[in-house]
Amino acid sequence: MSLSSFFGPLEMQVLEALWSLRREATVRDLSPCFPGVAYTTLMTTLDRLYKKGVLSRQKTGRAFLYAPVASREGLEQTLAAEALDAILGSFESPTSIRPILSTFVEAVSRRDELFLDELEELVRARRRESSGPEDVS
Repeated sequence: MSLSSFFGPLEMQVLEALWSLRREATVRDLSPCFPGVAYTTLMTTLDRLYKKGVLSRQKTGRAFLYAPVASREGLEQTLAAEALDAILGSFESPTSIRPILSTFVEAVSRRDELFLDELEELVRARRRESSGPEDVS
């Protein structure tokens, strides 16, 4: 899943800058990474990302320190889960969900046969977890 589907270009650049810094940063700290971008534009972008829940912020003096709440991978996983939950939540029964699952499997297999193998392994692993310890007598 591409994060650029959820965030604008400047929002993505800000997230990338914060991930690469690996520490909290103020608008002033980030400004050198964004030549040609007004300080207030950067401040507004950070505030918008905070309001979207992808950044934390902490007041320090008159400024805010911003940090991502998740790694890139963590954010991708969270957004994918939210999107799938929204899709799956609209189905009322297991039989009505079959077309969407079929479409998903088809899309995965078109992308790469190895993805289909990985999906199959994930399903097996989930079933093993759900069934609890196996009786090996």
